[in-house]
Amino acid sequence: MARRRQETMEENRTKLIAAGRKAFAEKGYAAASMDELTADVGLTRGALYHNFGDKRGLLAAVVNQIDSEMAARAKEIGSGSEDGWQAMLAEGTAYIEMALDPEVQRIVLLDGPAVLGDPSKWPSQNSCLLATRQTVERLLEKGILKPVDPEAAARLLSGAALNAALWVAASDDPKAVLPKAIDAFRSMVSGFLAER
Repeated sequence: MARRRQETMEENRTKLIAAGRKAFAEKGYAAASMDELTADVGLTRGALYHNFGDKRGLLAAVVNQIDSEMAARAKEIGSGSEDGWQAMLAEGTAYIEMALDPEVQRIVLLDGPAVLGDPSKWPSQNSCLLATRQTVERLLEKGILKPVDPEAAARLLSGAALNAALWVAASDDPKAVLPKAIDAFRSMVSGFLAER
């Protein structure tokens, strides 16, 4: 009985996140109706409150899901490079490029910070920071990077990619801003390279 209840709760949570993701992408956080959202998946507002506390809690779950997917996509793109430095650069660039995706743009880069606050404090960003720090540590061990504190470097690298993506998303012409953001990101990040 308890197992079935747990499964039902997980199913409801999954349905609500999917419905929230759809509503937030189509209408934006402010215009998304919780009554419509829950009715679309055959649930009540009570299910929403039970699982997420409120609309803001649902947004946090949706942002976490999308941001985690973004990190996984960036990692996959970076894994195509044999060189650790090029992989890290490709990951950061891919993350910035995702700012053109309408769902990412609206939910993660515009509504997310407006409602949830500083993205650098989101759990999904902490995961990105940890992965970046591990990459920085490997590159330091190989002498590819200048001697630098790994945490400081990871925070600056992650922050640069995030802020570039935020800039692209918030600009009046994201497609025109994207190449500028990527070029500046690459130039800045190359300052970490050890002289060869």
